[in-house]
Amino acid sequence: MTKKSAVVVGVGSEQGLGAALCRRFAREGYHVFVAGRSAEKIERVVDVIVKEGGAAEAIKADASSEREVAQLFARAFAPRTGLDAPDLIVFNAGNNKRMPFLKVTAETFEDFWRSGCFAGFLVGKEAITNLLPLKRGTLIFTGASASLRGRGGFAHFSASKAGLRMVSQSLAREFGPQGIHVAHVVIDGGIDGERLRTSAPARVAELGENGLLKIDAIADAYWHIHGQHPSAWTQELDLRPFVEVF
Repeated sequence: MTKKSAVVVGVGSEQGLGAALCRRFAREGYHVFVAGRSAEKIERVVDVIVKEGGAAEAIKADASSEREVAQLFARAFAPRTGLDAPDLIVFNAGNNKRMPFLKVTAETFEDFWRSGCFAGFLVGKEAITNLLPLKRGTLIFTGASASLRGRGGFAHFSASKAGLRMVSQSLAREFGPQGIHVAHVVIDGGIDGERLRTSAPARVAELGENGLLKIDAIADAYWHIHGQHPSAWTQELDLRPFVEVF
């Protein structure tokens, strides 16, 4: 029997969403290609998965580099004995920071676009190219409430995430009929991970235990999307804590 495989792009801290996705897929018996910019962080995620009895390997890659993304997918889709080509790919890269509009430089705006939108285009193109011959597979993009609306201080971030949402919708309409399930997940609220707990501890304390999205719960939703029957595919799913005002 062969082992199924998945690719998660944009993995950072062990206590982040990317790592939670990797662990979730590994628990389902998948060999997970763990991709991120920090070799130290992705190796740590792989170590945890292997210690739990799963299978994973780290691939250092900057999702905004066309060359590195191409190399990542060439390695993940290279034929291997006992391993199926990936049929589950997640784009989870990007960053977020509140910044007054007049303080946003052209360089900052472009950096956010490159990491949040352009990188999604690169990953999406490689994913579709490799999944089409299989005539099956799931491609999921991690979005945010900024994908739907712009708030003061987040013009740079909202522009990036809104662009990623449009990429997702376009791919879903073009390639869904060819067997590729493309979905976009709107994360509406703070994620209970290392990034937020480190950068905004006061906000975490204010929101309380039930005010943040648990990374493992989000990962469950991604896995559910992957398992959906083609007659009832989700294109967009929004997730938020039950106490979140929206």
